Amino acid sequence: MDVFNHEDLSGAFVLDGAGRFSMPLIGPVDASGLTGAELEDLLISRLKPDYLVNPRVSVSVEFYRPYYMMGEVGTTGTFPYVEDMTYLQAIAIAGGYSYRAKKDVVFVVRAGDDSREEIRLDVNEKVRPGDIIRVAERLF
Repeated sequence: MDVFNHEDLSGAFVLDGAGRFSMPLIGPVDASGLTGAELEDLLISRLKPDYLVNPRVSVSVEFYRPYYMMGEVGTTGTFPYVEDMTYLQAIAIAGGYSYRAKKDVVFVVRAGDDSREEIRLDVNEKVRPGDIIRVAERLF
């Protein structure tokens, strides 16, 4: 994040598991569910009234939480998240389907879901950072 002409407020910030971080002057910031542009607007609104006359803020994501692949794929494990990636693309990155794979759906546990309940999704849906993806075995 860059706060223009204020290197003391700029730098890399790590979000905790709930999507929060702490910033000098304004303290805790909840970035959960916000786009980069929305976070920029939030930071500007928090800096403007009391600390800076005309703040200009630029936010970019350096690293996303990885996703995890298991089940009937070529390689299981941890993979770096790529923005706008589908489950089908994630499977391709993991070496494709095994010959036993069920190819039309995936079962996913979303990051931050305390119930750890698997949801059934189409392979053309978008992967989210931290997803645990399982490709099931077909029944015949």
